[in-house]
Amino acid sequence: MLSAELTLTSTNRIHRIAVGSIFFLYGLCFASWASRIPTIQQHLGISDTRLGLILFTLPTGLFVSLPLSGWLTAKLGSRKIVIVASVAYAMALVSLGLAQSSFQLIIGLFLFGLSGNMLNISVNTQAVGVESLYGRPIMASFHGLWSLAGFSGASIGTYMMGTSILPYQHFVLIFLLAITILLVSQRYILKQDVHSGKGQPLFAMPDRSLVLLGAIAFCSMICEGTMFDWSGVYFKKVVLADEAWMGAGLTAFMSTMALGRFVADWLTHKIGSKKILQLSGLLTASGLIISVIFPNLVTVIIGFLFVGFGVSSVVPLVYSAAGRSKVMSPGVALAAVSTIGFLGFLSGPPLIGLIAGATSLRISFSVIALLGLCIAVLSKKVKFD
Repeated sequence: MLSAELTLTSTNRIHRIAVGSIFFLYGLCFASWASRIPTIQQHLGISDTRLGLILFTLPTGLFVSLPLSGWLTAKLGSRKIVIVASVAYAMALVSLGLAQSSFQLIIGLFLFGLSGNMLNISVNTQAVGVESLYGRPIMASFHGLWSLAGFSGASIGTYMMGTSILPYQHFVLIFLLAITILLVSQRYILKQDVHSGKGQPLFAMPDRSLVLLGAIAFCSMICEGTMFDWSGVYFKKVVLADEAWMGAGLTAFMSTMALGRFVADWLTHKIGSKKILQLSGLLTASGLIISVIFPNLVTVIIGFLFVGFGVSSVVPLVYSAAGRSKVMSPGVALAAVSTIGFLGFLSGPPLIGLIAGATSLRISFSVIALLGLCIAVLSKKVKFD
């Protein structure tokens, strides 16, 4: 009996490592792109306003794929979608480094967003399944691996910029690493999704609880997207940092985001989801305000550290709650919440660019800080199990 329990525990751990590896692959690819935005902007001669509009295509790809991602994951199973989407996502990353015009960058970003959301929905469905096997909260640790990969990707990007390595060369190396991770882990990811019984709807309107979860994700994802897409530009144009330091803000943000996610499950058990979300909103707003009021290298890095802690727990808590929906399958529930949440990614980049073009980047960051406060307010209305 003891031997059987040990075997079961070992099997669960293997599944957890395999799914965690896919989260790492996902985060590494995304942070690699985000870390090279200033270089690509300079290479293509793109203004802030135009960059904001171009960046609009990545969340557009995400948003367009949301209904399809949920449907395919529910119909074919998350394992197949994870494998196909991982390869497509890494290939799309390389295309961004090869772009020689704004039009090519737009096409690449759309495909990057499309495949990225396929991977997002399917790998989070896998995470819900592994969490079910463990019988306790572990979702935040998966997202922590995504953030750890983001920290690694941002650090690699900073090094690549400092040594003048071209984006396409950088992205090819990341592509090879991503494919290696996939080849090693794909045989150990779950073959059967939890709550995947026949009678569940492939399309469904979210109920009130899912709408509230989506609204919290919406606010968090705008703040998160601001860090990914505009932190390098903020360091270049507001902080006036040297080229070797332009990735420092993203690195600082990703480091505390990763750390926060690795302790989030324990903190949630201790003080509850509501208090975690309220604290998250306050930290996010405080970090952005510090960065606006004191725009120098040290204080902005400190501000971005606060933002990283602030947003770290929001999406894992929201996704975990959505995955436990009693009215629809995890893939469809996650897609429903993500549809609302990714509207933040959809509106965030152009909003920052348009406000920056009319006023300044500092004003843009001030506006986004208000959304951090909205996280704290909305979390009071959500009932967590």
